[in-house]
Amino acid sequence: MAQHASADKCNRQNEKRRLHNRYYKVTTTNAIKALRNTTDKTAATALLPKVFSMLDKLVKKNCIHANKASNLKSGLSVYVNKLS
Repeated sequence: MAQHASADKCNRQNEKRRLHNRYYKVTTTNAIKALRNTTDKTAATALLPKVFSMLDKLVKKNCIHANKASNLKSGLSVYVNKLS
C-alpha cells in the first residue's frame, strides 16, 4: 500500500502506461503473425513497412530492445524476399 500520495499517483501512471504499452506490443505481435502467415508476395511487401514502423515505435518507447527489433526486421525481410 502506498504511504504517500505521490507514490499512489506513480502507481496509477505506471498501470496506465503498462496497459498502453501492452496494447501496442500485442498489436505488433499480431501484425508480425499476419505477415508470417501471408503467402502472397505483394501483400507481404505492402505490409512490411507498416510492421517495421510498429517495431521502431516500440523501440522508441523502450518496450522492446533495439537488437530484438533489428533481429525481427531482418527475419521478416528474409521471409518476404523468399516468397515467390
